Amino acid sequence: MVIGTGDATSEAIRRELGAFLRSRRERLTPARAGLPAGGRRRTPGLRREEVAALAGVGVTWYTWLEQGREITPSEQVLNAIGRALMLDVDERDHLWRLAKGRPVPVSDDPSYAVVAQEHLDLLTLLAGTPACIQSAKFDILASNSSYRFLINDLDAGPAENRNCMVRAFLDPEWRAAYDDYDGVTSRMVGRLRAAMTEHLDDPSWISLLTRLQTQSPLFASLWERHELSRVGAHDQLFHLPRVGDTSVHFTRMWLDNASGVLLTVLQPTSQKDAARLRELAALVANEPAVTVHPKAMCGADAR
Repeated sequence: MVIGTGDATSEAIRRELGAFLRSRRERLTPARAGLPAGGRRRTPGLRREEVAALAGVGVTWYTWLEQGREITPSEQVLNAIGRALMLDVDERDHLWRLAKGRPVPVSDDPSYAVVAQEHLDLLTLLAGTPACIQSAKFDILASNSSYRFLINDLDAGPAENRNCMVRAFLDPEWRAAYDDYDGVTSRMVGRLRAAMTEHLDDPSWISLLTRLQTQSPLFASLWERHELSRVGAHDQLFHLPRVGDTSVHFTRMWLDNASGVLLTVLQPTSQKDAARLRELAALVANEPAVTVHPKAMCGADAR
């Protein structure tokens, strides 16, 4: 339901929308929003006029929106408010559902990456070889069972943990699995920094960066080096919990260069490594051949 129709249900939705906007505004500090502190503040967070300026809308209009007045924001304005308030994926979706009665359109949300059925078919064909489809932000959008269970179950825990940066820096099992942990993490942070140049105002990227800087001193120190790294092929030795030491060759291929979606394949570097990957595939043979990130879209449907 779109706000502004005048009935009791719409009034409740408008009140909820206003409360949500206020809560997101009050949690933001001027420094985080890139604004000067501006002296003493009577209330926490940003002022309404600051949010209005960041979103490019009138102060009176934005005030009415927070007050639950009968106005209907356009799609462009909702996106601008989402950026101004630095909303993450779920918060933007909530904003759209309150204001428009529907989720954020995929084409309007760069944090959603399209995974086509042909990509899932390719992962299935690579069943004996760990492979995944990944975003430039290191979200694991889809994976075959060999990749899903390479170290531990990627589907265990919240969806936001289905990300290689989060796993590498915040998951002790992943840390133990890397033979060259310092080299791996240095390259990963360099890739993230190089990719983030095009996403400096993207709330989902900012949310990931803030989480890693807050929860991982190692990540914070690597990020401050400002070193850059590009996607490239390389060999990696893993200490895999299920099958032991296994060396693989990382090969990455762009599926959609514009959105930063790529296919990553972990090929064995020797016959011994190939045998261990076959053993892993046999151990997880009863699991689904392919699993998909809740935030990925498969063809026209979310799987």
